[in-house]
Amino acid sequence: MNAARLATPKEKVQELQEKLGYAAKESKRRRFHALYDKVYRWDILEEAWRRVRANKGAAGIDKQTLSDIEEMGVEKFLLTCQRSLKENSYRPMPVRRQYIPKKDGRMRPLGIPVIRDRVIQMAVKLVVEPIFEADFKDSSFGFRPKRSAKQALDRVRKACNRKGNWVCDVDIQSYFDNINQEKLMKLVEMRISDKKVLKLIRKWLKAGVMEEGTITRTDFGTPQGGVISPLLSNIYLNVLDLLWEKHGKECGELTRYADDFVIICKTKKDADKAMVIVQAIMKRLDLTLHPTKTRLVGMWTGKEGFDFLGMHHRKTKAETSRAWTYYTTQQWLSKKAEQHIRDEIKERLAPPSARMLSVEDHVEYLNPKIRGWKNYYATPYSQIKMAKLDWYILQRFCRYYAKKTKRRHTSVWRQVSEMLKQQNLLKLA
Repeated sequence: MNAARLATPKEKVQELQEKLGYAAKESKRRRFHALYDKVYRWDILEEAWRRVRANKGAAGIDKQTLSDIEEMGVEKFLLTCQRSLKENSYRPMPVRRQYIPKKDGRMRPLGIPVIRDRVIQMAVKLVVEPIFEADFKDSSFGFRPKRSAKQALDRVRKACNRKGNWVCDVDIQSYFDNINQEKLMKLVEMRISDKKVLKLIRKWLKAGVMEEGTITRTDFGTPQGGVISPLLSNIYLNVLDLLWEKHGKECGELTRYADDFVIICKTKKDADKAMVIVQAIMKRLDLTLHPTKTRLVGMWTGKEGFDFLGMHHRKTKAETSRAWTYYTTQQWLSKKAEQHIRDEIKERLAPPSARMLSVEDHVEYLNPKIRGWKNYYATPYSQIKMAKLDWYILQRFCRYYAKKTKRRHTSVWRQVSEMLKQQNLLKLA
């Protein structure tokens, strides 16, 4: 008789999460007090490391990389994490500030925690997320288990097609920088009463940011880039979802992905009222709406549309088999998304260093990206734009190969096309 198979760390974590989630759903007012010892459970730490490792990511201010930890020994690293939590000696380090360019030309600040802090944040997230998931609403899709941007886009399309002729296109100004930490902690405390877990979360909020050797601490915001930041962000904006369901759902349908959200309304009157309610909720959360990016969009004529989650949404005329005309909501990749794809292709193929690599190397790098773009952006209405991007990719390969072989790019079209075909370069259209 075969011995029973031992459960993997992932399976043990799932079992714990199911128990916590079930308990949270059973009692909406229950506060959980015995969680800290679960955070440093060996299977939790192992699963936390596995997820952090899979997410990759750069080193924090201590310059320790994932490879360094693997060289040193993962077990030794996790034992150190476990010991510091058990002995209450764990102190998070400030996050490393890094700026990445935004699509509008400005820079987005990211906070990169050290790997030890990322693993311990992930361990806490694994334990507390199922508890808050029990409270989150169906209108929220960002950074949640078994929920995706594609599902949010589908919800928006269906809402627009149900006579959703007016859209509140809402943008929260510098959301992550302006979260009120005290209000956030009060929301966390509504479900968690374990003082040690609460203390951990407070430590991460107060850890500060290191930039050019100077540490800055603030009473507002959560650093973008932290493992636990998306969960904390959802806990804070769950107030919006709850209050909308209570006071605003008669005006329109809310769809939120992290701090991006739209409200689909039937009439201009409903949309105006929706904006007033949203303003009041934002005031309660100490947040402000972006004055130029927040707007009302009239969809019914097809002259206006809006961008949400990288897709442009617009009502266009269509005909039935009996030649009856009606308006339906179409989605295709937005101009910003299109430009982002072009920029990525150019960044890969245009620099002089690109000529050091073979066509095969570039195809191997680009194929997973092309597959991802196609999976997300391909719709029946995106075909023309996707075909133009395929043409752009071919042009870029021709320019790259012409410079590599010191020929005119117009003379290598046929050769490059054949090479890309042989290397199985994927197409978007």
